[in-house]
Amino acid sequence: MRTRKSARAGQYAALLAYLAFLALPFLWLVSTAFKPPRELVGLHPTWIPQDPTLVNFRQAFDEQPLLRAALNSLLAAFSAAVVAVVLATPMAYVMARRRTALTRVASGWVVVSQAFPFVLLIIPLFLVLKNLRLIDSVPGLVMVYVVWALPFALWMLTGYVRAVPAELEEAAAVDGAGRLRILVSVTAPLLAPGIAATALFAFVTAWNEFFFALVLLKTPEKQTLPVVLTHFIGAEGVADLGPLAAAAFLATLPSLVVFAIIQRRITSGMLAGAVKN
Repeated sequence: MRTRKSARAGQYAALLAYLAFLALPFLWLVSTAFKPPRELVGLHPTWIPQDPTLVNFRQAFDEQPLLRAALNSLLAAFSAAVVAVVLATPMAYVMARRRTALTRVASGWVVVSQAFPFVLLIIPLFLVLKNLRLIDSVPGLVMVYVVWALPFALWMLTGYVRAVPAELEEAAAVDGAGRLRILVSVTAPLLAPGIAATALFAFVTAWNEFFFALVLLKTPEKQTLPVVLTHFIGAEGVADLGPLAAAAFLATLPSLVVFAIIQRRITSGMLAGAVKN
C-alpha cells in the first residue's frame, strides 16, 4: 500500500513539474507584456509588474500591422479548416466502413506521413505552387495547410465514424437510402462533435504555423501574424521586448481559447472506436 501511494505521489509530482514547465514561459510572457520599459531593463526582474501598463500594446499596434496580419491568418486558417474537414469526412467514412487492403494502406500512410519534417515537404510543395502560380498568395498557403492538416483530420474522423453504430446505417439502407444519403442524413449529424473538434484543431494548427508562411509569402501585406511577430526583432538580433511580448500574447489568446474548448473533444476522438460493442 505504501509503495502504491508513493508511486502515485511521484506521478502527481511529475505532472505538476511538467505543468509548471509548460506554464512558466507563458506566465513570463504575460508579465513582460504589461511591464513598462524601465522594468524590462532592470537588473532584478520580477514576475509581477510593479507598475502595469498598456504602453507595449499601443506600441505594438503602432509599429506593425497586427490587425491586417491577424485577418490574413484568420482567412488562411478558417479556409484550411473548412476544406480539410470537407475532404476528410467522406474519406474517413470509407476508411472506417470498408476494411480492404487499400484502406489499410491508406491508414498506414496517414500515420507515417505525420513523421515527415517540414523541410522535406517545403521543396516539392514550393515547386507545385510555383507551377500553379500560387506562390506569395493566401490560396496557395491554404492548399499547403490543407495538405498538412488532412492526415490528422482523417485519423480523428475515422475514430469518430467507427464509434457510430453500423446498425443505424443498415436500417437506413433497408429503408432505401443510398450511401450518400446515409452519410449526409444519418452519419454526419452523429459526427457533428467530431467534425467540430477536427475543424477547430486544423484551425489552431494553421493559425500558429510559421515556417510555410515565412517561405511562401513575401509581400508584407499578405503575411500572417506569426511572420509579422518576427519583425519586432531588429537586424542585429535585438528584440523590441515589450511590444513583442504584447503582440505574442495577443496572438496566443485565440489558440488558448480554442484548445480550452476542444481539448475534451480531441481526447474522445482519439479514443473513439477503441472499444467494440
